[in-house]
Order: sequence, then C-alpha cells, then structure tokens
Amino acid sequence: MVNILIVALLGLQAAPQTVQEDPVDPYTQSNANAGAKPFAGQGMLNAFHGKAGIARIVDNLVTRSVGDARISEIFKGQDMVRLRRTLKEQFCYILNGSCDYTGRDMKSSHKDLGLQAADFNALVENLQIAMQREKVPFFAQNRFLAKLAPMKRKTVVR
Repeated sequence: MVNILIVALLGLQAAPQTVQEDPVDPYTQSNANAGAKPFAGQGMLNAFHGKAGIARIVDNLVTRSVGDARISEIFKGQDMVRLRRTLKEQFCYILNGSCDYTGRDMKSSHKDLGLQAADFNALVENLQIAMQREKVPFFAQNRFLAKLAPMKRKTVVR
C-alpha cells in the first residue's frame, strides 16, 4: 500500500497487476452452442413474459440453485455474472426472443463439473419453481423442458 502511495505521489506509473486466472478456451460463438433450436413464432416467448420474464426466471433459478444444499457446491468459484448472462441468452434464443447465445457448447461448458443425474434433476426442479413463480403456463413449461431435456446427455457425466 505504501509503495502505491509513493508511486502516486511521485507521479510514476505503477506496474499493472496481473490476475492469476485461467483464460476461457477459445471457441467460436454460435447459436448452435445453445443446445436446442428456437421455437417458431412468439407464443412461447409471450408465455414466458418476454425478455423481462426470462431475466426474472434466470435470476430466480440461479439464486435458488446457489442456495440449494443439493447443488450449491457446483456453483462455488464459478463466474456467476457470466452464468446469468449466458443462461438469459440461451433461454431467450430458444424461446425465439431475437437473442444470440454467446456461450460455449453444453459439453465443453460443463466438462469439469462432474455432474450427476441428481444434480441435473435438482436444477430442473429449481427451474420449474422459477417458472411457476413467473406464472408461466404449465403447457409452456413442459414444452420448454422438453427442449432442454436432451442436454442432459451432454452435461451429465456420471
């Protein structure tokens, strides 16, 4: 702290601090990475109350999952800002909300998490609660979950 103060008083530039962080492996951004094709038309997007509804659902889902003793460990040390952003993009893209998905594909983005079927199921339960809180009609919840279900094969490893 004293060194920084001396440098500032003398008008010298301090050396930039380096962050010890592993970079994200390079990947090509593509909507194909979202794991599912979008619904046709605006019906599903409307059922989810548009982009604002999607944002509320994702925020509720992430908050609920981080606090869920069954799966909270999975989220420790993760970039939660990025997780929220990419989930919002993914859901918006799948619900045909004119969004682009900038995240990695499902397999590579989940590869080191060691997810089990029980983890996936807990996340789905939390998503169902978040959708119910947003008052998404039951038929729309089921249609959306049917789009997400095949992702289990790419995310669950044990």
